[in-house]
Parts: sequence; C-alpha cells; structure tokens
Amino acid sequence: MKKLFKFILNTIPRPILIRLSIVVRPVLAFLLKGDRFTDPIDGKSFRMFLPYGYGTQRNNVLSPSTLSLERHRLLWLYLKNETDFFTTTEKKKVLHFAPEQEFYKRFKKQKNIEYTTTDLFSPLADVKADICNLPFQDNSYDIIFCNHVLEHIPDDTKAMQELYRVLKPGGMGIFQIPQDLNRTATFSDDLITDPKERAKIFGQYDHVRVYGRDYFDKLRSIGFKVSEVDYTATLSPELVEKYCLAKGEILPVCHK
Repeated sequence: MKKLFKFILNTIPRPILIRLSIVVRPVLAFLLKGDRFTDPIDGKSFRMFLPYGYGTQRNNVLSPSTLSLERHRLLWLYLKNETDFFTTTEKKKVLHFAPEQEFYKRFKKQKNIEYTTTDLFSPLADVKADICNLPFQDNSYDIIFCNHVLEHIPDDTKAMQELYRVLKPGGMGIFQIPQDLNRTATFSDDLITDPKERAKIFGQYDHVRVYGRDYFDKLRSIGFKVSEVDYTATLSPELVEKYCLAKGEILPVCHK
C-alpha cells in the first residue's frame, strides 16, 4: 500500500487528486472502520490511518474519512479548543490559501465567517491569485490560513509581505510549513530544479526550501507578532497517539 500511495502522489497532478479523492474517500472510510485511531475533525474512528509521503512514507497519518494529515488535525484542535473561531457571534472575514478538503465544506457552512478561498490552481479556490501579488485591499481579513504553501514559493519574503498587508490590525494568521526543528537556518538552493533532487533534499518534488527554526524570526521581520505554539505538549500522550498527531510540531500563530 505504501508504494502505491507514493506512486499516486508523485504521478497524478494535485488538482486531479482532489477530484478523485471525493469518490475514493467514502470507500476507504468504510473499509477501515475500527476504534484504534480517531479523526477529531469528524469524530470517526478507524483500525488504521493510511500512509502518506512524497518521499519517505509515514504510517498512520492520512485519515480515511476527511483525508486530514497530522497538521490539519492539530490546527483543528487548536482552533476548537483555544480560539473562538467556531463560536464567536462576531462576523469574521477569513482568507484561506490552497484550501484543504477537510476544512473547505465545514468552513463554508459556518454562519459566523465570510469565507474566501484562493489559489492559482486548486479547483476549490474562489479567487485564482498569485500569493505574491494578491488582488485584495490592505487590512481586509480578520483571519488568514496559509498552510504548507510558502515552501512552494520562490520569493517567500514577498508572499509574507502580502499576507501581512491584507491582514487586519489585530487579526490572526496561521502559516504552517514543513519544518526541520533541528535545523537552525532555512536551506534553499535555486540551482536545484530537478524534481527528484528536490524531493530528496527538500522533502517534496515541488518544494524550493526546507525551513529551520529561523522561520519564526523571518515572520517577525515582516512585522508579525509570532507565538510558537507547541500544542501537542498540552495534550496527553494518549490523545496525541489517538489523533495521530506529530508530537512537537509547532503552530506559528501570527498577529498584526
């Protein structure tokens, strides 16, 4: 199964994968029913989660029902338990880059948010836009989600500046990235263009860098106030295992 999933991820373009997954997801959820692991996004439990990874495959990380990964479940739990994102009666304007399927329909249905999605290629995007040149006015959004996007962007400084520009003063942004916390400095090399080399060095064929701990300071240099939230440290080891989270993953919670 691991080889099959690796082949699919590295062969089929992402927009097509998104469409195919809509058909495959209910079948997988039915076949893998159980009680070992639980997806906190929809509350469904399974005997196993699916493997995932463009290079090295990780076991028990992809939820059969929502197709969420560790980072998605971590974000969901943080929003649900530590913020008023789902409960506030004050209308919030939310901008979501490269919207994930597990969030898209749920956020769309929320009465308390005005929800806009954006991406260059995703079929789920309301607005087709370049993150480095956004068609939105200054100080437009209360909340911005931009997760696992910046590692794809050659000029991530410009992208961060645009995120800062369109976020309202006092607004919140969560900008997750794949990060090597053992690495002090971010590594990039524009001369590495071969997809196989990129996958080997950066972790995925369409990544252009691997972020280190200096990622948070780069966000601060743009103007954001950044909280480095190790949310798994607030959960019991039993819940971390049950929800299939990545222990020690840091949520970069940013404010303007």
